[in-house]
Amino acid sequence: MTQRHVAVSLRAAAAAIALGALCVLGFAPFAISPAPPIALGGLFFLWRKTSSARQAMLLGLAWGAGCFLFGVSWIYVSLSHFAGMAPPAAAAATLLFCLYLALFPALAGGLFSRWRRNTLRDVLLFAGLWTLTEWLRGTLFTGFPWLAVGYSQSPPSPLSGWASVLGVYGVGFIVALIAGLIGHMSIAGWRKPGIWASILFLPGLGGLLHRMDWTQPVGAPVTVSLLQGNVPQSLKWDPKRLPLSVDTYLRLARTHPASLTVLPETALPLYFSEVPREVLRGLTRHGDALIGVAVGTTDGGYTNGAVTLSPELAAKAYAKRHLVPFGEYAPPGFAWFFRFTHIPMSDFTAGLARQEALSVAGQFIAPNICYEDLFGEELLGALPAATLLVNLSNTAWFGDSLAQPQHLQIAQLRAIETGRVMLRATNTGMTAMVGPDGTIAAALPPFTTAALVVQAQGRTGLTPYARWGNQLALVIAVVACLTALRRRTVQSL
Repeated sequence: MTQRHVAVSLRAAAAAIALGALCVLGFAPFAISPAPPIALGGLFFLWRKTSSARQAMLLGLAWGAGCFLFGVSWIYVSLSHFAGMAPPAAAAATLLFCLYLALFPALAGGLFSRWRRNTLRDVLLFAGLWTLTEWLRGTLFTGFPWLAVGYSQSPPSPLSGWASVLGVYGVGFIVALIAGLIGHMSIAGWRKPGIWASILFLPGLGGLLHRMDWTQPVGAPVTVSLLQGNVPQSLKWDPKRLPLSVDTYLRLARTHPASLTVLPETALPLYFSEVPREVLRGLTRHGDALIGVAVGTTDGGYTNGAVTLSPELAAKAYAKRHLVPFGEYAPPGFAWFFRFTHIPMSDFTAGLARQEALSVAGQFIAPNICYEDLFGEELLGALPAATLLVNLSNTAWFGDSLAQPQHLQIAQLRAIETGRVMLRATNTGMTAMVGPDGTIAAALPPFTTAALVVQAQGRTGLTPYARWGNQLALVIAVVACLTALRRRTVQSL
């Protein structure tokens, strides 16, 4: 390779890294929704200019590195500040994890370069491959769908309306389709009225979908008190500081009465069987409660639980199903990882894959705990019985970082997908109520000790996404790829 070609490759790699970082501006707290289509449009342009699949893969890897190193930098905060890992080891682990995530856009780039035809059909190929590799990232090895581009189109983006039909991966397909059209015009010329019409049509139809009421109100609104204890992670698991957590939540429950009081994930750092009955009575003085607490199992293990409790102290539990690798359990062969960290209660047992909605305060709720709400399709099993979604989280692990607003943005898409209110009770933020249209109806400032009292309306019925899950988006992505390749396949036969 000549010195000029090396320079061009380095400039292209630097551009790809910058474009990946630009994409992160589409996510909360920045929420600049046009940023991801522009960032992906630039990547389409770079891939179309490459001369080999290897170059396209390297540019995809560079784009992914820019996106994930900027967008999920909070992993370093978690490992170094709270899990006790030495800073160099935490930095290395974060870098390796982000490079692993970057392999998926690299895979999309290699396949795109191999199959492209340098025509308008490349736009379909680009959007289809992007969607399929994002879905693969969210599935393989239990999945990590954080920063899937569809999340960047939360309200007020008109593209958010597509989530009720196609889910977040389908929204990502639309984003990639618009990006491909932009990238194609940057090569073929901007005077393309038909392409401009297509670009305007997609958000226009999304806006119409956003106005549709797929679900209907059921029952009377319920008063809910969402408690945010703001207990420092460094103190939470110290036995000497146990009264700090208990007293904080008892005081918040007493001063903010409601029909349903919700405490965040592991709010009480005890097994449920160890919680004093006077504490449980205090939490249910004004009505039912939903408590994040570890629950022992019959075989001596424990689950990350959400326990509903009536004033008579009748209890029913939900057990977290989708555990966090390296945080809540050790994947096979990685038990050595915990020698370098200090993560309390890191050997949870997963709950059953299908668990019924829980009856509480006159509604049926579908609890999900922290990381679980990243997996939209997994929440559908409780529908249509569940009338409300409730997420319990403890994001104190990630400090004052991008994790909290990004997680709230994820909840916005979950609400649209299911057509239901999503209630969030968190230790440090973001405690909020998200309406069924994905708008944030109310939220507490992060890192404050407070309660958010809201009126939550249960809803019944099913959105198209709730009926089909990710299947429709994946079928569309596969059809897009096959359509782009069809003429070449016929010729090869």
